Amino acid sequence: MDDAEREKALLSVLTTEHYALQTSRAGTITEATGRATIFLSVLSAALIGLGFVSGNDRVIRPYLGAVLPILVVIGVLTFLRLVETTVENALDLKRIQRIRAYYQDRLAGEHDFFADAVASEDSAETAWILVGTRPGRWEFLLTTAALVGAVNAALVGLGVALVVSAVGAAHWLTILAGVVVALVAFAAQFAYIVRMSAGRRV
Repeated sequence: MDDAEREKALLSVLTTEHYALQTSRAGTITEATGRATIFLSVLSAALIGLGFVSGNDRVIRPYLGAVLPILVVIGVLTFLRLVETTVENALDLKRIQRIRAYYQDRLAGEHDFFADAVASEDSAETAWILVGTRPGRWEFLLTTAALVGAVNAALVGLGVALVVSAVGAAHWLTILAGVVVALVAFAAQFAYIVRMSAGRRV
């Protein structure tokens, strides 16, 4: 195979890969939206159920004791998968930018159709700037994973507050325990998002 044929074959492969990466990005976004919607729908149903039992003091505590652990488990599983889709989406974007950089270098000539593309791993942050996102760890607060993580933290904090209240603690101590645990739970989940993203060099 001569250089011309190799170049043509490579272009065909890159075009296919570009399409596959775009499809993968769309898939991760769709999956993230679907998973978050399912989790929030289950949460909404649980809150509706809570409204029905809220007038009965003998039922409300067993109800919360049964429902809260289920919501937390579903929330944690949803959170873990959303972190994975966030990382996958970011890696797909970086790979697309490298392919676009090849288009600019080998095919565009004097045109600047792909001049904003990024080929260097060190310049990967530019890939996010081009889609309207400023890179940095605090940007992960705006992800769907962080949203679900915040809900998880609130549920865990509520569970701890109920336990503290059940043992007869003061009202202020119940609130303080719930808030502190919720903040710690959210911080732990946010740290996990950052660690996983850094580990995959997003």
